[in-house]
Amino acid sequence: MGSTRLPGKVLRDLGGRSVLSWVVSAVRESAALDDLVVATTTESADDAVVAECLRLGVPWHRGPVDDVLTRFMRVLDERPGDAVMRFTADCPLLDPAVIREAALVYRAVPGLDYLSTSLARTLPRGLDVEIASLPALRRADREATGYHRTHVTSYVYSEPGDGRLLGLAYQPAAPDLRVTLDTEDDWRLISRLVAEFGDATVPTRVLIDWLRARPEVRGLNAHVEQKALQEA
Repeated sequence: MGSTRLPGKVLRDLGGRSVLSWVVSAVRESAALDDLVVATTTESADDAVVAECLRLGVPWHRGPVDDVLTRFMRVLDERPGDAVMRFTADCPLLDPAVIREAALVYRAVPGLDYLSTSLARTLPRGLDVEIASLPALRRADREATGYHRTHVTSYVYSEPGDGRLLGLAYQPAAPDLRVTLDTEDDWRLISRLVAEFGDATVPTRVLIDWLRARPEVRGLNAHVEQKALQEA
C-alpha cells in the first residue's frame, strides 16, 4: 500500500475487484504453482492487504518493508519448495498461458538457477514472469546488500556466478508497451483495457495487437519511465 508514485495501488478497484485480486486470479488460472503466498509488510497500512487476502482465500506473510528478500526467505522457511515464481502485485494483466509456459520450461531444464521473460525483454512491461531456484535465493540472501534486497531476484541475475540462467522470448516483440501499474497514466491505460475486454484475462498476442491498433491508448503512458533498480 506504500507505493510512492501511486499509493494504495494494489487495492484499487479495477473492473469491480482489486488489482491484487487480478494478479491472484491469473496465477491461479495458470495452474502452474504448488502454493501461492502474498508477501506483504508489517506496516499498519498493509492490514488492508491482509484483509483482502482473507477475502480471496490466499495465504499471506508479513515481513520487512524494504528487505523483500528476507520476506521471501521467511515464506520459504514456513512453506518449503524447490523454486519461487515471483509476481509483483501491480501487474493485473498477467497472462496465465505465459505463467504456465515458464513453469513448464523451468521444470524441463534441470539445474536452472533462474528463468525469466525479461533477461532480454520482448513482452510488454507488466506481463513478465520469473523463477528463481531455492539455492540461488539462498546465495542471494547470504551475499546481497542494498537495493538487491528490495528487488529479491536482481542479485541472482546480475551476479550469477556459476549459475545457469535462461531467458524466454516472445513474438511479436513489444518491449516498448507498458501495462504495469506505477502511475495515474498507467491506471488510465489499464482501465481502458479492462473496459474493452471486461473481467477476463487477455492473451498476450491479443493485448499487443489491440494496443498497436490504438496509438491514442498506448500513448497514455508511453512517457512513463520505469524506476532504475537503484531507485528503490
